[in-house]
Amino acid sequence: MTSHSGKIRILIAKPGLDGHDRGAKVVARALRDAGFEVIYTGLRQTPEMIAESALQEDVDLVGLSILSGAHLDLFPQIVGKLREKGLDKVKVFAGGIIPEEDISTLQKMGISAVFGPGTSTQDIIRFVKETLGS
Repeated sequence: MTSHSGKIRILIAKPGLDGHDRGAKVVARALRDAGFEVIYTGLRQTPEMIAESALQEDVDLVGLSILSGAHLDLFPQIVGKLREKGLDKVKVFAGGIIPEEDISTLQKMGISAVFGPGTSTQDIIRFVKETLGS
């Protein structure tokens, strides 16, 4: 990984119909300030759009932010699209309004970590560093 410029590249995406992206922007800014290259896709991204952006941007990690409750539907689609594009090594993490009882299901579907409301951005930065060995 990180064969491009040597810097870890992270895609932050808002799948589905969510219209609020303040949390995603806060995470994106914190990751950028921590020295990572961050690409923010904007609102209302489809699984295909997210996977294509990950491929085009040559990212190491994809962060998904969701508030709509559609995580059990959208997240596995995104992981599947990433795999279809040969991005098997790209790790995926998530944040937003996700019930505690859904976290283990999401992890079985390929989501590396789930961060709920109130999570410190330092915890997310630590996760990225530990996951990608930076």
